[in-house]
Amino acid sequence: MGHLAFFHRTSGHTPLRGKHAPSLEQPQLTPDPDAPRHRLPLRESSSAGPRLVGIVLLAPALAAVLAVSLYPVLRTLWLSLHDAGFSTGSHFTGTANLSRLLGDDLFWNAWWRTVAFAFGTTLVETALGIGFALVLHQSFRGRGWARAAVLIPWAIPTVVTSRMFGWIFDGQSGVANYLLTRLQLTDGYVNFLGDPHTALPTIGLADVWKTTPFMALLVLAALQTVPRELGESARIDGASPWCTFRCVTLPVIAPALLIAALIRVLDAFRVFDLPYVLTGGGPADSTETLSTFGYKTLFSGLELGYGSMIATAAFVTEVLIAAGFAYYLSRRYRALEG
Repeated sequence: MGHLAFFHRTSGHTPLRGKHAPSLEQPQLTPDPDAPRHRLPLRESSSAGPRLVGIVLLAPALAAVLAVSLYPVLRTLWLSLHDAGFSTGSHFTGTANLSRLLGDDLFWNAWWRTVAFAFGTTLVETALGIGFALVLHQSFRGRGWARAAVLIPWAIPTVVTSRMFGWIFDGQSGVANYLLTRLQLTDGYVNFLGDPHTALPTIGLADVWKTTPFMALLVLAALQTVPRELGESARIDGASPWCTFRCVTLPVIAPALLIAALIRVLDAFRVFDLPYVLTGGGPADSTETLSTFGYKTLFSGLELGYGSMIATAAFVTEVLIAAGFAYYLSRRYRALEG
């Protein structure tokens, strides 16, 4: 309208008004349904550039993992099929080492002992870890200091733990024997690490003392994910603390608990430093585990081929244990989703 007023002032003509005035609005265009439609090409949501950058950045880490993990496994599998030594050459023997392994009583005794040690210590550590985690999950004065103190055994190196328990359970001057005799629980000193019946339980006690804080830490982290409303609702309904834990808390933390138990079983199955430092596999091979048995075969007997077969058997056992846990977890998740 400003342009029309300017035109009126300069030209002297009167602008048209009313229905004779020209319309300044744009005409409405209606699409023709019969007209051909041209679609614009869609822009790709992702280009190859970022993917290539990601692969390039991931390649060094992947190469390092393959170098330190996959290559030793493949090399061990290859050596297990050979008769090899440090000073002599190697020649392919096929399944000769496997046949020897299946008929070796020392191997089977070490295998069963290792399995029993792994599952036994894991069961005790899980139970104690749940108890410690439930206590540390409560609100009380000095809770932060208590949580830090519980982790001290786990932070101590295993070799130091081994030497400490060796002094505590020494058959002549150990603290354990002193306390047992003072309390008149035994008639004389007990050679805990020199008796085949007590050596392995003593090593298991050292492992439980050291690794229970690890399980407590994992269970405590799982307890943080339990909604407080569930426990409060159970208490309002009159449920006891045990019933609340069994019916409310435990089902929620069960997946994390199983994963923690899997990690602990696999770690306990590879136990080496505790029996090697405390007893060296004795007395009478009563504390010989697969790790110590394979170590002696490799470095004392200088049998690379047979020692590699023992390591391969341990690796296959751990894979089967992990597969069993994974199968159970997958069935549990499917049951929850169904």
